[in-house]
Amino acid sequence: MISYLSGRLRSINEDRITVMVGGVGYEILIPGYVMGEIKRSFGVDAEIDLYISYNQTQKQPKPVLVGFTRELDREFFELLITVEDIGPLAAAKAMIRPASEIARYIEERDVEALKRLKGIGGRKAEKIIATLRGKVAKFALMKDVGGAREEPGDFKKEVEDVLVKQLGHTKREAKLMVEEALRRNPRISSSEELFEEIYRGRRR
Repeated sequence: MISYLSGRLRSINEDRITVMVGGVGYEILIPGYVMGEIKRSFGVDAEIDLYISYNQTQKQPKPVLVGFTRELDREFFELLITVEDIGPLAAAKAMIRPASEIARYIEERDVEALKRLKGIGGRKAEKIIATLRGKVAKFALMKDVGGAREEPGDFKKEVEDVLVKQLGHTKREAKLMVEEALRRNPRISSSEELFEEIYRGRRR
């Protein structure tokens, strides 16, 4: 199974690219939002590193490689394809907005916003919310590429707000969860890391 590729960008097409690695050309499907980033940041013959979601099933015997420039984007995509009737091709087509934005739609139960994604109608939007709400809050905290830099300390309040407003915890519970996570791992420096540590602690 392929999980990561590093090579030379051979060609850029509408929804996929070809990357040369050791004399072999890999055709990689790229979600719309990620493709925009690649077109802005890379040209043909540039070196590129990609996190790969490798997909092969009985219904889809030909392997489909889907590429991402950030590991968390791949992780979000692999959650999205756990939703019934959303396979790798449909998920890649739908991701025309940042994973953080789609995650916020899910956590806020915003069916209308999800319906604006390519190939997502009302029924699929409801399925996405029913399957993933409560599982994607950490992605809603991600900073989009080129976004504002997170100031020290800001991320703690941001995580507390998500715990209270989106996940139903009381303010006291949220504050305690944040404090305990920071006590376990004082090196945490971002909202994503803090959220992961909170839920790592809850699984223990």
